[in-house]
Amino acid sequence: QVQLAESGGGLVQAGGSLRLSCGASGRTFSRINMGWFRQAPGKEREFVAAIRRTGDGTYYADSVEGRFTISRDNAKNTVYLQMNSLKPEDTAVYYCAAAWNRDLPLQPGEYDSWGQGTQVTVSS
Repeated sequence: QVQLAESGGGLVQAGGSLRLSCGASGRTFSRINMGWFRQAPGKEREFVAAIRRTGDGTYYADSVEGRFTISRDNAKNTVYLQMNSLKPEDTAVYYCAAAWNRDLPLQPGEYDSWGQGTQVTVSS
């Protein structure tokens, strides 16, 4: 198991940017595939982006492609989500998640550990 902690959420106007960070405990971070999900009130948790353990592969939801960028720094045990051109519909609690054995998983059930989430609110 790995413990995850998100940070960097907040309130931003439409068109603005935020950078989320997710720090992981332990010395096995470089062996874990990582993902970001989000959940808006009354909606199911949805996939946002994923990155391979080595950082050489990424995948994005269509709704964020071209606006969001996922990256990682294995030396710092941290994964990032750079969010640009934010829209009100991006408002949600954002979660990072860790997957030990699956390559770029897209479903919440394929992840093994979750952070507590960080709120992102985009005003119009």
